[in-house]
Amino acid sequence: MRPDGWHLTEDLDDFLARAGEFLRSRPALHTTPLTVIEKMRTRGADASGAEATVFGGLERGGEVHAIFYRLPSRRLTLTTLSPEQADSLAAHLAGLGHSFSGVTADHDTATAFAEAWQRHTGAAPVRDWGARLHRLGTLTPQEPFPKGSGRVAGEQDREQLVRWCREFCVDVGEDRSIDLIDAGDWAGSRFGDRHFTLWETPDGTPVSMAASTSMVGGMVRVDPVYTPAQLRGRGYAGAVTVETSRAALAAGATDVVLFADPANLTSTALYQRLGYIPLTDFTGYGFSSAAPEAG
Repeated sequence: MRPDGWHLTEDLDDFLARAGEFLRSRPALHTTPLTVIEKMRTRGADASGAEATVFGGLERGGEVHAIFYRLPSRRLTLTTLSPEQADSLAAHLAGLGHSFSGVTADHDTATAFAEAWQRHTGAAPVRDWGARLHRLGTLTPQEPFPKGSGRVAGEQDREQLVRWCREFCVDVGEDRSIDLIDAGDWAGSRFGDRHFTLWETPDGTPVSMAASTSMVGGMVRVDPVYTPAQLRGRGYAGAVTVETSRAALAAGATDVVLFADPANLTSTALYQRLGYIPLTDFTGYGFSSAAPEAG
């Protein structure tokens, strides 16, 4: 048995052997680590990254109680930590000479780590992302339901999907994904492993899309949902979200989740009418400067 504390590794298989059960224990709250790490497992690490992905687990009594990972982009992702645990991790990572471009976690954890990181390194945090995680309770299709039908997207739809995903990224300010799409790296973008559904009008015209992640630990995340601006307000986003959610449930998902911007009252209200229940807020911080690497 290893001593209690944080243990770091670049070995994904070793990390999953130790932390996999912990991640699957709370599939809704761990939606992002589950999907990101599953993509690494099935497709390999980001070969374009100059730095390897680093994984860490907080172990006590031989069990993992929290994890983190740092991607080649140097963005740190954390599961829930107490303020004391966040400070301990920040001190540990700063002492090892690690540097980060930012951190993402549930709001309280991200804030506690960002403040601790500033204390230990001088790197000032700037909030750069926020979203509310919802979990599906009882799926309740909207009334009236728009005319048309859902269809699983195929290879023939790739050009439209790429265009709509880029438009979605422009709407939400997702610059990294825009850069990857513009560079032709669809597979490397966060959309490359998604399963897409289109909502079509009765004449077969696609008017909205939704995507879902592959199921991991019984969890499926609906992400993203997009309707072109000129077609909004007609119920298409709700219809395609219902279709995607139904497909996840039919496939055996026990947790169907999605993120929504709490400042977007229209989409937030829509998802809640469809049966999605708010769980917790997530926050991201960028660091205005980074601690230097150890010599």
